[in-house]
Amino acid sequence: MKVCIYGAGAIGGFIGARLAAAGQAEVSAVARGATLAALREHGWRLREGGSLRQAKLARAGAPAEVGPQDVVVVAVKGTALADVATSMAPLLAPHTIVLPAMNGVPWWFLQSMPQIGDAPLESVDPGGRIAAGLPLSHVVGCVVHASTWTSEPGLVEHRNGNGLIVGEPRGGASARVDELAALLRAAGFEARASDRIRHDIWYKLWGNMTVNPVSALTGATVDRIMADPLVVAFCTRAMLEAGEVGARIGCAIDQRPDDRHAITRSLGRFRTSMQQDVEAERPIELDALVTVVREIGQRVGVATPNIDTLLGLTRLFGRVRGLYPEA
Repeated sequence: MKVCIYGAGAIGGFIGARLAAAGQAEVSAVARGATLAALREHGWRLREGGSLRQAKLARAGAPAEVGPQDVVVVAVKGTALADVATSMAPLLAPHTIVLPAMNGVPWWFLQSMPQIGDAPLESVDPGGRIAAGLPLSHVVGCVVHASTWTSEPGLVEHRNGNGLIVGEPRGGASARVDELAALLRAAGFEARASDRIRHDIWYKLWGNMTVNPVSALTGATVDRIMADPLVVAFCTRAMLEAGEVGARIGCAIDQRPDDRHAITRSLGRFRTSMQQDVEAERPIELDALVTVVREIGQRVGVATPNIDTLLGLTRLFGRVRGLYPEA
């Protein structure tokens, strides 16, 4: 099987290194700059449990240099996805699976829900550019439960978590999803096929749509956020709003916010991806985590005053620092 990782950063490099080391796939990368140079010199590199794992890189470069694939794992920042989608054609054969291993609500989330209004989600796919470049027939949904970072270009550090959930965007089971989940399990992931991947995406979002922007605003690690009762109370109110939005779109959550807070506390001290982006002066992925919840809420008639407050504050924070586009 031919697998390409488009975006060989913390998550993409993690998945690519694991797959390449397992030896059941020929794993290539679309990368550039220092990451491309490091991959070409060292191959895939992953440090976990104190050990450094290296694996052969099939090829790397631009999409035209890599060629058609069986699976393309897209692991870029949401802010870059529109440009990526327009460049992916050389990687796509009629059977190619596109697996977006990314944060937040994806561009295709409402495409199979015409009763809600399947017009493009402007917060994550302005003008429908991504949907035009990546037809839904190629897509398999994905949720990543892992904490990783890059200590230098091309070198991924794995902190914890091995979970990958994959599923058909329209729901239900399929042979291609079962085959993909088996490939990922063979590479050491706790991978499972889901027949309701939209719910799995919304559940993860429900937990990180608050702590990510709060950590970006405050610079606090998650353990400190969870230790402040006033901040936790605010997060709870925002989560209740997101829970109501989810219930309106078939993604009802059968937990209370306190239940999810307990899970978050159990993870201990860590820096969210948005906090890491702020510290590295990279654009923040606010739209796929927060703006989109407000947009869907407006479509289904759910008021989101606490989410609106969180969005407004974080958006202003990002604009002042040049990490989020001006209006």
